[in-house]
Amino acid sequence: MSAANPTRDDFASLLDESFSESHSAEGSVVRGIITSIEKDMAIIDVGLKVEGRVPLKEFGLKAKELKAGDTVEVMVERIENALGEAVLSREKARREESWVKLEEKFNRGERVEGVIFNQVKGGFTVDLDGAVAFLPRSQVDIRPIRDVTPLMHNPQPFEILKMDRRRGNIVVSRRTVLEESRAEQRSEIVQNLEEGQVVEGVVKNITDYGAFVELGGIDGLLHVTDMAWRRVNHPTEILNIGQTVKVQIIRINQETHRISLGMKQLESDPWGDIGTKFPIGKKIKGTVTNITDYGAFVELEPGIEGLIHVSEMSWTKKNVHPGKILSTTQEVDVVVLEVDPAKRRISLGLKQTLENPWQAFASSHPVGSEVEGEVKNKTEFGLFIGLEGDVDGMVHLSDLDWNRPGEQVIEEYNRGDIVKAQVLDVDQDKERISLGIKQLQRDGAGGGSGAGANDQPNSGELRKNAVVTCEVIGIKEGGIDVRLVDSGIETFIKRNDLSRDRDEQRPERFSVGQKLDARVIAFDKKTRKLQVSIKALEIAEEKEAVAQYGSTDSGASLGDILGAALKGRDK
Repeated sequence: MSAANPTRDDFASLLDESFSESHSAEGSVVRGIITSIEKDMAIIDVGLKVEGRVPLKEFGLKAKELKAGDTVEVMVERIENALGEAVLSREKARREESWVKLEEKFNRGERVEGVIFNQVKGGFTVDLDGAVAFLPRSQVDIRPIRDVTPLMHNPQPFEILKMDRRRGNIVVSRRTVLEESRAEQRSEIVQNLEEGQVVEGVVKNITDYGAFVELGGIDGLLHVTDMAWRRVNHPTEILNIGQTVKVQIIRINQETHRISLGMKQLESDPWGDIGTKFPIGKKIKGTVTNITDYGAFVELEPGIEGLIHVSEMSWTKKNVHPGKILSTTQEVDVVVLEVDPAKRRISLGLKQTLENPWQAFASSHPVGSEVEGEVKNKTEFGLFIGLEGDVDGMVHLSDLDWNRPGEQVIEEYNRGDIVKAQVLDVDQDKERISLGIKQLQRDGAGGGSGAGANDQPNSGELRKNAVVTCEVIGIKEGGIDVRLVDSGIETFIKRNDLSRDRDEQRPERFSVGQKLDARVIAFDKKTRKLQVSIKALEIAEEKEAVAQYGSTDSGASLGDILGAALKGRDK
């Protein structure tokens, strides 16, 4: 059969080809020619068997300019509808065209232009030349905006944060555009500023730690410590929002564009001649400005503060909070103790303006005098007695009784008891008063206070260099506690007095209850303090043996003589 007379199979093939072409056109954007304009519709030929109609409003502002013969892009939604026409859409074509352009700009990181046209849950919708994007509320501006009306229906730049063509989602941000623009402006402004420069600004915001000052397009922080040389508890004490202030640029961080400002730097530094104004020992009046756990700050003059440490507040109140001694705004007399201009510190003393009670006590109660007081406290090492001038004295366990152990005697005393004691020592620097109760009693060594003390028959026995017999009553790391067998006086023999031989100077070689001889090396009749030494006795016996060896003709060796001497001592 010739080509001029196609067969039935040829007709079927042509029909299938035509049907395939028609369906492949659906959903695609094609170019068409406007054949005519009827009322509010444009009749468009897109090369199919039928023409299609598109409402003029879909062409937007260009609708008025359209005429027959113009070429336009439309999307073929369906080849033929019930009326036998092609279903075309200019709006969908425009949207598809916008998606392609937006994807290109998104990949290049470029900004896009759009119009906010509606408010939805969580944000707003933006028209990006046909494509609809979502603008989250948090991405509208740098700071939260209550009324977005002035921004709507106005073309403005946006940045695409996310695109998902399959789901048809686009998320944009106006905030990032503003931040970039602001960063560019800040960078330009910072380039024109220099550290040390004095400028004027307006207080924009006030916080607990300082104030933000606007410097013509950029903010600087004026910290509370740089507002004045004096203490400023809160910026509102000297600043108000909207106030114009003159400040000095202290620091500029070129990377973060943070600017630190100062006001006090425009005034003379009151610490310049601090050493001349406040020499050590000078008494001066000041005002308490702040109280802490460790002391109180006192303003001596505007911009100059000193610290009274808690240890310098009272001679006698050691564990009291400063707030119970002083109060803020109180005027006090203080003494300058130390000045450190480099660290801008002044140490002050409050107790130095008052009489030292330890000096007063020492003047009125010399060593050996008798005092009376109340038992304030009992401890494992003695009694604390309250004395005149609000001071305490301590009676050590060893000074409670001549003959009985202190641990036993202290149980006979209770807090609140009124007792008498003798002043043994007053250490004004360490603020300590040593008292003795047994010193007011008769003792077995003689020479003690009280009636008949001078009549004791053995008052001369405890002289220096006398040899006494002791009983070990306690062993410690640094030596041993002993009690004299004849008098009952207790004392302590230090480790280095236990033997002349260093290897034998070990307290552990002794045992409680053991008796030994020692030599008296010191005895104070007034304070009843006794010191004995085994080492001193060994040295003395050795000297005596050597002397005996040098004057004898017995022929005995030095070792024999020393051995006999030591054997006689140990009996």
